[in-house]
Amino acid sequence: MRLYLSSVGLGPRRTEVSRLLRGGERAGVILNAYDFRTPERRAESLKFEMKELSDLGLEPEEVDLRNWFGDPAGLEDTLRRFDLLYVRGGSVFVLRRALAASGADRLLPGLLAEDAFVYSGYSAGICVLGPTLRGIEGHIDDPSFVPDGYPDTPTPWDGLGVLPYAIAPHYRSDHPESAEIERSVTYFIDHHIPFVALRDGESIVVDDTGTRVVS
Repeated sequence: MRLYLSSVGLGPRRTEVSRLLRGGERAGVILNAYDFRTPERRAESLKFEMKELSDLGLEPEEVDLRNWFGDPAGLEDTLRRFDLLYVRGGSVFVLRRALAASGADRLLPGLLAEDAFVYSGYSAGICVLGPTLRGIEGHIDDPSFVPDGYPDTPTPWDGLGVLPYAIAPHYRSDHPESAEIERSVTYFIDHHIPFVALRDGESIVVDDTGTRVVS
């Protein structure tokens, strides 16, 4: 399994992505954590993320999970085309709803276990990999919000379980959500949930040599 999990953006050690890719160039970009924004704001963010990846020498293409709601087989065929899956931050609950509606929540653990591609992302895009989303609530991470076009299902509190620990990004950083993350960390401690707190500028790297935090 190969992971590059940043607190925010690609971070200062973005060359780790290239190392993990081992020459691969095709990047699928999942922006569904940003589906709570206006279409205009979402389009601006997509343009930014595509440029970030292009500047690394990659060939990015959006994978909008809304196009595969109810079609997990089609989504799996699409995901297997990529060398990298890059998942943007935003609302972890909106992202989790999109993963469930498309079947990606059932596909990703198996695909990552077989090392089908590198998984990278930041903020909500990495929080969703842990065992639970409990403790992650705030202005952006509203558990009850359901975007237009999404199934109105109960709040999904379980993570994908790819990682045995929760992640608290933006920890004690110059970020609007840092105060909310303090409350998340308190929740994790009080409920004995293993976690890793990342400051902005830090990333978790997982490869065949193990797991480490880089900055």
